[in-house]
Amino acid sequence: MNTKKIILTLFIFCVLKLNSQTSSTVIIPNQNDSRVITTGVPFLLIASDARAASMGDMGVATSVDTYSQFWNPSKYVFSETKSGFGLSYTPYLSKLVNDISLGNLTYFNRINERSAFAVSLRYFSLGEIEIIQDEFSQALIEKPNELTMDISYSLRLADQFSMGVALRYLRSDLRIQAVDETAKAASSYAVDLSAYYQGEEQLYGDIDGRWRAGLIIQNLGPKIKYDESGQETFLPTNLRVGTGFDFILDQYNKVSLTAEITKLLVPTNPILGKEYNYSDINENGVYDEEIDELGDLVSNEPVIFQGENPNVDFMSGVFQSFSDAPGGFTEELKEFTWALGAEYVYDDSFALRAGYFNESEEKGARKFLALGAGFKFSGTRVDLSYLFSASRVPSPLENTLRFSLTFDFGSNSYVEY
Repeated sequence: MNTKKIILTLFIFCVLKLNSQTSSTVIIPNQNDSRVITTGVPFLLIASDARAASMGDMGVATSVDTYSQFWNPSKYVFSETKSGFGLSYTPYLSKLVNDISLGNLTYFNRINERSAFAVSLRYFSLGEIEIIQDEFSQALIEKPNELTMDISYSLRLADQFSMGVALRYLRSDLRIQAVDETAKAASSYAVDLSAYYQGEEQLYGDIDGRWRAGLIIQNLGPKIKYDESGQETFLPTNLRVGTGFDFILDQYNKVSLTAEITKLLVPTNPILGKEYNYSDINENGVYDEEIDELGDLVSNEPVIFQGENPNVDFMSGVFQSFSDAPGGFTEELKEFTWALGAEYVYDDSFALRAGYFNESEEKGARKFLALGAGFKFSGTRVDLSYLFSASRVPSPLENTLRFSLTFDFGSNSYVEY
């Protein structure tokens, strides 16, 4: 009787052990998941004016100019010019095609000593796409494009400090109607919140100088969606923080140095994988591919191996973006880009500029050096910039000449320096 009990007990133990081995599951991660964060309407991240482009795509803490609408509209209340109008043009992928470009129109007006407003239009054209269904059909021409319309207001809260807000309407018309008759343009809206500090001129040793600093949260708004059944995509919400210093050598010569960091406030893509059953041979609760036996696939649906679920609303995504990188704090740091820029100005009529932009290899690998110059005569300013790629990944703007044209009205209407 005791022998039967022993045999029965051993049998039950073996069954339970077998079940415990086969009931364990493990997630095997995909090997080729991209670590690059992608968003909708990415053209919003392209520097459209030549001055900012020549200093490494920066502008949150540089001195005020007509194109501050895109970088930091809070700067407009420090303009010595009453108002200004700007036109800029940026060829895109110029090595491959000649009809993709980004254009920008901006107008600002300093209302009084404490406030200013600005309006702008950015238009990104993807050129003409010729669609031929068969040899008997007439070719159809589609012209996909994207645009934004902005209006901003800035207010001076102290002698050296101002804040601003910008409202933005976005429209993205990339769907090809000849392919999908139900296709229509997607739209959304966004808000920019900004601040700017510009110190008084002070004596530092033998040289006069002035500090500058700026901050902006851009493109804060709902996700964009192209159709009812399609997936919603985050806008390129980002945080820019910068600081700079002006070396005022004399009444004619000034050298400015500026540094800026930027981070996308968008959730990081998690590392996905597939879930499998496995036999836990060594019974340690951890899958060891050299010892344990991998079993059947639990489901074809991908599951999160590392990281957090990115399917959240845009406000939750902003906060989540600081702590959801699968690689932890080290990967979070890699999601920051940085830029350094320098500008030499002679008598406010001639300028030379240079800048460098850096992005982690795992997060896009954008690295480039930019050079530029500016000329001013009779209230008209012309700025040029040229980009040299310093990355293994070629830049769409490599070897591209960009230019901006600015018309100032009411020069020297205000005294700030």
